[in-house]
Amino acid sequence: MPLHVPPAPAPALRSVLAALGSPTAVRDARTPALQSVQGPLSPELPLPVHVLDHVSPAARATAPAGRTPRTRLAGWRFLIRSGDRAVAAADTMLTADGWAFSRFFEGPYVTATERAIRQADALGTAYQPRLLSVPELYMLTLWLHGDTDADASTGSPAPADILVPLAPAPPGIAAHRPHRVAELLPMIGLRLAPAPLLRTPA
Repeated sequence: MPLHVPPAPAPALRSVLAALGSPTAVRDARTPALQSVQGPLSPELPLPVHVLDHVSPAARATAPAGRTPRTRLAGWRFLIRSGDRAVAAADTMLTADGWAFSRFFEGPYVTATERAIRQADALGTAYQPRLLSVPELYMLTLWLHGDTDADASTGSPAPADILVPLAPAPPGIAAHRPHRVAELLPMIGLRLAPAPLLRTPA
């Protein structure tokens, strides 16, 4: 079954299109691939970027068992495609005046996102794709939400949702290996747990 890619807010898309049409915005971006491309560029595959942050020790211990992890919407990300390949990505953010272009960037997360989307397409189950960021681990995952009709700007990962860590992933977490939320959150909690204090002799 195909992924149900959610529609991005129209002002977010317009802000990216305006940035792509601005020689100054493209020139100032640190994206050599974007600057060297010949031919038209198009923003595609809009994904809401949710952030899992301020993970307290209590939440780390109990979220998989019954507490819903808390997330917040940080923006929308578009892959910038030239022909049949993505050469960069564009981020947008919500400001006091509405959605606005934030930045262009390139690098491993662009190709990793494309790879994870192909993986998700091959699963044979309908999902709504999102991105879930864990800033404390410098970790980004493709979040496959089971409710394809949900408002993509709200909600939290359900235990049966799928998370696909993107490369580069933190040590001990395999990139591009799909996990149920209920399986991966305990691993994240272990990574975030403070190290035990060493006892010193009296």
